[in-house]
Amino acid sequence: MLVLNNTTSLSPTFRLTAFPGLEGNHMWLSIPFSCLYATALLGNSMILFVIITERSLHKPRYYFVSMLSGVDLGLTITTLPTMLGVLWFNLQEISLNACIIQMFFLHFFSFLESSVLLAMAFDRFMAICDPLRYAAILTNSTIMLIGLVIFVKQMACILPIVLALKGLSFHRGHELSHPYCYHPDMIKHSCTNPWLSSLIGLFFLLSHSGVDLLFILLSYILILRTLLSITSPNERRKAFNTCVSHIAAVTIFFVPMISVSLTHRLFVTAPHIVPVIMANIYLLLPPILNPIIYSLKTKLIRQALLRLLQSKEALSQGNWQTPAQRPTNCVEDGCPPAAEPTRALAQPQVRRQPPAARTPTPYPASFSVTPQNAEKPHLALTNTSYYYQLQVSTK
Repeated sequence: MLVLNNTTSLSPTFRLTAFPGLEGNHMWLSIPFSCLYATALLGNSMILFVIITERSLHKPRYYFVSMLSGVDLGLTITTLPTMLGVLWFNLQEISLNACIIQMFFLHFFSFLESSVLLAMAFDRFMAICDPLRYAAILTNSTIMLIGLVIFVKQMACILPIVLALKGLSFHRGHELSHPYCYHPDMIKHSCTNPWLSSLIGLFFLLSHSGVDLLFILLSYILILRTLLSITSPNERRKAFNTCVSHIAAVTIFFVPMISVSLTHRLFVTAPHIVPVIMANIYLLLPPILNPIIYSLKTKLIRQALLRLLQSKEALSQGNWQTPAQRPTNCVEDGCPPAAEPTRALAQPQVRRQPPAARTPTPYPASFSVTPQNAEKPHLALTNTSYYYQLQVSTK
């Protein structure tokens, strides 16, 4: 997605930096960062896979969790090439167009996560404050409409910033404070007055993420009021536990984001290492911790992940129950032996003797029942060869 090179060109270029003063230790620093990126990619991919495959998780709350995991995946993939390129291969120069593209996706997914967290707050508000209308309002079509509105909103917010940045002129070869392109960091190196563009970026940040955070706080004020009105302590605690994971996700996203924005715009004289650490926390902490938080605090997701891991462990050990379940892409000699299907123990067959012929009770050859009125016909029952015949006779 990005074009990196070590040579200067006629177009404006920027110089990416990872950790100033630690350039000789980039290979050692790449090991923990590679593990962190792998954890973020694997965790969010497993959350997405589990929610898609498990029908019990096809509910509004988990749809929003899958949106959050998808946004975290996009945010991780956006910064992965330049971060590992700087640490592994010392690829520090990036062209202006590539930098603008990365900046677009970085802020797009960042604003998208802010809006998804707002939608999740609305989900918790409806589930606790108005549970009777929850299923009627948050239908599948409503959730799809919310996702579409969020997507269009981000495009409308990011495109003006990108177009304004594209029209500016920049100095060549200036160092950025991060191993990726961040708007407040880029705008400092423009030839025009950087304060105007910085204020425009701050306005978009406050009007977007600031408004989202304001509505999230408002929703939790209403949720807290509803929780305090619940008389049962167990029910109150159970309802609050459904919000803990979302509160943690909001905290680990908004606190680093506000800190990075204020550091670049207000605390210009801060040490160079401070914005680097804050930016890495801002971009790596939510994608790493969100899958862990939702796996630990959400029972259905935790159980689905355990079933997935157990099934993969059984397949890796070759515990196929029948030959039909063996993998088709392995050589026959290299496949582990298939387990024989279990059979029920043969029960000893007991031959039952046919029942003995029963001797019918002898009846007299004939008997008759004479009614009171002799002129009327009466019934006579005759026994002939054990077959009974009904005869009509008249005395």
